[in-house]
Amino acid sequence: MEKIDYEGIVWAINHNNPEPLVEHAIHTLVMHGVKKEDIQLTDAPDNVKVGAIVVEIWPYHLDVARVRTIRNESFISGTVMTIELKLDAEGNYTD
Repeated sequence: MEKIDYEGIVWAINHNNPEPLVEHAIHTLVMHGVKKEDIQLTDAPDNVKVGAIVVEIWPYHLDVARVRTIRNESFISGTVMTIELKLDAEGNYTD
């Protein structure tokens, strides 16, 4: 399993996702080497630094990106990995 290389805060972008999805996303990030206390859930990260990790939570995967540039209080990032979120036959998230 590939580890996420990061320093400081890992921004997990959550746009009103259901709680089971958010909990599984956090669990998955921990499995990929991120400390739970370093994960910051937000709908819009602020004070993002170049080099920071930003994770977009989607129902079936996580897009992990690194911030390359900041312009006018917005950031531009490039995807470094996509992590699939697996479901069982009943629609429950699994490892």
